[in-house]
Amino acid sequence: MAIADVTVIPIGTETASVSEYVAAVQSILKEYEREGIIKFQLTPMNTIIEGELSDLLDVIKAIHESPFEKGIQRVATNIRIDDRRDKSSTMESKLNSVNRHSTL
Repeated sequence: MAIADVTVIPIGTETASVSEYVAAVQSILKEYEREGIIKFQLTPMNTIIEGELSDLLDVIKAIHESPFEKGIQRVATNIRIDDRRDKSSTMESKLNSVNRHSTL
């Protein structure tokens, strides 16, 4: 199971707000989640996606295309992938591991 940190950045929007584009990306992610292909978590600055690497790459392509479908002519997508193969790793298990070591 891989975990990807993805930020899709539409360039050349009419206003400084990009929430319309983020909402469209979230709709795509919700569909993939309903199909049981991925899990995802929206954060204020990015989206974390969990799934098989090949599925993540398909999902990332779909969300990268989303702003183009809304008329944007340029999109920058930042991707960071954590693909650990020596043991099963999920978003939840990574947080639990950190919390076990926390002294706060």
